[in-house]
Amino acid sequence: MNTPLNKIPPLENGDRLSRPEFERRYSADSRIKKAELIEGTVYVASPLRFEPHAEPHSDLNGWLYNYKIATPGVRLGDTPTVRLDLDNEPQPDLILFIDKACGGKVTIEKDRYLSGAPELVIEIAASSASIDTGTKKQVYRRNGVQEYIIWQSFENKLDWFELIGAEYQPILPDEQGIMRSHVFPGLWLNVNAFLNGEMLTVAATVQTGVQSSEHQAFVDALRSR
Repeated sequence: MNTPLNKIPPLENGDRLSRPEFERRYSADSRIKKAELIEGTVYVASPLRFEPHAEPHSDLNGWLYNYKIATPGVRLGDTPTVRLDLDNEPQPDLILFIDKACGGKVTIEKDRYLSGAPELVIEIAASSASIDTGTKKQVYRRNGVQEYIIWQSFENKLDWFELIGAEYQPILPDEQGIMRSHVFPGLWLNVNAFLNGEMLTVAATVQTGVQSSEHQAFVDALRSR
């Protein structure tokens, strides 16, 4: 039986599609809450459990929000669709980016999707076997995402990478156990406190970061654009 011309095929896990066809099927399929196109292959997310995804997602969102409200010219997004290239349209768990008016690279298109590489992307992965630690990491690297955080919930491990040259290198904690962004001065994370669920300490650390001189210099630079 032939498929009616006006019938849009469903979006299925594993489909090999162009980005326009991926968007057409995704928009038409109200069943699907999260789907991504990675290297031309469709990945449809399963329903998310409170643990080990929704709660750490919320904690990381709160950490970034504390930074965002203290940093005019920086924008925060929760699971936005991002057009990176013709074969890749991920929907990261969280992104932090510099507004284009302040010198950032991300464009908010007329249809309200994003295009271009956010300065910081965060993914919450079930384990080290996730696509987030492999193929997707390489896609972000190739498209120029400057910093990439992967929180592996099963292993209770957080890695923070920065793009140096053409490769990701780890950002390591300092002697106080604090990881510090180089793209977003003042974005500090007490990684042990985060992994132990000590969110008051996490919040206090980022508050110290946004009161630092390097954060103030960053804000001044953003305002001068």
